[in-house]
Parts: sequence; C-alpha cells; structure tokens
Amino acid sequence: MTTSPAANHAQRLLEESGLTSSHEPIDVMLVSFFLEEHYRLTGRLGRLATEKDDTFRLGTDSSTYLVKVSPPDETEAVVALQTAAMRYLETTASHLPVQRVKLTAGGDDHVTIRLNDGRTRVLRVFDFVEGQVLADANPDAERLAKAGEMLGLIDVALRPFTHPADRRGLAWDIRHFHQMTELVDHTPNPEHRQLAQSVFRLFGENIVPRLGDLETQVIHGDFSPYNIVVDPEKSDHFVTGVIDFGDTVRSAVIFDPAVPMANLLGRTPDHPWRDACAFAAGYQRKRPIQASELPLLPVAALARLTLRALITNWRAERAPERREYLLGHAKDDWINIERSLTVSLDDVVAHLREARHGHS
Repeated sequence: MTTSPAANHAQRLLEESGLTSSHEPIDVMLVSFFLEEHYRLTGRLGRLATEKDDTFRLGTDSSTYLVKVSPPDETEAVVALQTAAMRYLETTASHLPVQRVKLTAGGDDHVTIRLNDGRTRVLRVFDFVEGQVLADANPDAERLAKAGEMLGLIDVALRPFTHPADRRGLAWDIRHFHQMTELVDHTPNPEHRQLAQSVFRLFGENIVPRLGDLETQVIHGDFSPYNIVVDPEKSDHFVTGVIDFGDTVRSAVIFDPAVPMANLLGRTPDHPWRDACAFAAGYQRKRPIQASELPLLPVAALARLTLRALITNWRAERAPERREYLLGHAKDDWINIERSLTVSLDDVVAHLREARHGHS
C-alpha cells in the first residue's frame, strides 16, 4: 500500500514539530549542574508540566527563572530562531513585555547539552513572568482588544526580522492545514469528521488559491490565552507578559491573530464569534490587515481550531495513557467549531470590516 504525498507531508511536519516521538525526561540533577556551571545559579528547581520540552521553575535567593531544555528532536537552529526573535524584540521594542532571555556567565544565550546517544538538547534560562494567564481571566471585549493590540505591536516589531531557520516546517502553521487531511482518519466520531471536512473545504476554496500572495513575515505563531500574562485589575496595561515563542515561524500575517481567535471561538455560545472579533478589532488598531485578506481571517481561525482538535485525536490514539488528559483539553473544540459554522462567515467578515473602519 502506498501513502499519498499529502500523508507523507503531514507525517514529516508532525515529526519536524516534535509531535511523533517521546523522550525520557532530563535528569534534574544534570540541569542543576549546568545552571551552576554556566549561569552561576543555584536554588530550588521544580519541574513544570509542558507539551514537549522539559521546563522548570528555578527559585534563587533573589529571583525566579524559567528553565527550558529543548526536546531531542528539535534542531538547534529552530531553538536559535526562537531565542533570536525574543532577543530581537528586547533590543528593538524593549517597551513590549516580552519574556527576557538570561545570558550565561560567558555571555551566551544558551547551553548545548550533548547526550550519550549523540543527540543534543539546548538549555535556556528566562526571567519568570509572574501573573495570571488570559485563559483564567474571563476578559471583557475591551481587554480582549488590548490583548489583540499587543499581538499587533509584536507583529509590527517583528516585520523586518529574519533568521536562517524561519522557514522551518511546523505542523501548527496554518498554511499547511490543507495537507493535514489524513488526520481525519484518526477522528473516531463521524460528526466530527464531517465538521473537519467542512472546514477543509472552506480552506481549500478560500485560502489555498491565495497562499502564494498573502503578506508574510516572522510571526509569534502561538499567541494563545495560555501564553499571555495579564493583570485583570488594569485596563490600560492589561497585558503584562508575552511568553513561549516555540512556534515562531515565517508565515502569512493573518495566521497570527487567527490562533488566538481560534481559542476564543464559542466562548459565548449565543454569539460564537464575539470574543474572537473583539480580539481582531484590537489587533487591527496596531497592525491593520489588508482589505483583500480580511475575509480569510475567519476561515483561518476555524482551520486552526480544527487542526488542534485533529492533532489531539491523533495524539490520543498514539498515547493511550494520556488519552483522557488530551481529549479533556480539547473536549469543547468540536462543539465550538460546530457553533461557529452556524454563523454566516459573510456576517463575521462584515463585523471585522466595521471594526476596522471604526479605528482607521
């Protein structure tokens, strides 16, 4: 039996994104050794749950840091891209609350760890960003717009940024969505499969013909409500931290706001697009989307939410021991896709246009 080119492409993207392999957690004593030797840091090191890398919270006498050790199948070049984007923003847009990279005692931004099997992992230290994440904040429309403004400012600042690894292959990059159709086979529910097919059809008709001429640049790639730290007491300086540049990639600009919009779909069941549109309105105050590309934004948001639901099902099948945890996290995705598809996308686009002209 031969596999289709699309299936091969999907498999390669999933591999390049570190989603196909599992690794042994790195030894905490080894991490402590490297922190002391290269950063002159000692303290209490606690492991944090994350998707694929090894992450720790380090409490020293004077500060708190976030320590990340990259997965063995993430290339050093890709890790360097993530770090370079953060350091670029620190240099060119220091007023933005982007998480800071701590340098080693020797002035390097990372330490390379060589494993016994010949593979390498990259250790980095960041300032720890205290506070509540947007996902737990229940923000109103104006605070969602403030979060949108922050992503707009980040994308404006990143516009000139380039890096040798910025064209990396990434399964989460929405521009590959139409090549991930084989994931539908791993979705057991026939109604869910039907919803996915509807979104693939929308994407194929509206976005695929335009992929070659969309405005592109390096984007954050995962401005999700879990990567935005906020102060709910403030409305002016609502966003106090932006973290996790792990999905940084050169892609279409509209795919950056599409990620948080996907996460906000269906939050208000009677008006499933309301919160997503509030975020987009704020984004466009700082980084207006081209008029010809604006109609593609709702389709891109639906594609991202569908992609998350499909990848979750695929991962749950491969890791039965984590099945309940994975499916629990994505249990509302299909409901929110269904709710969002009941609304005319023309009406959503009209709403986005109205908001855009209201702040132009």
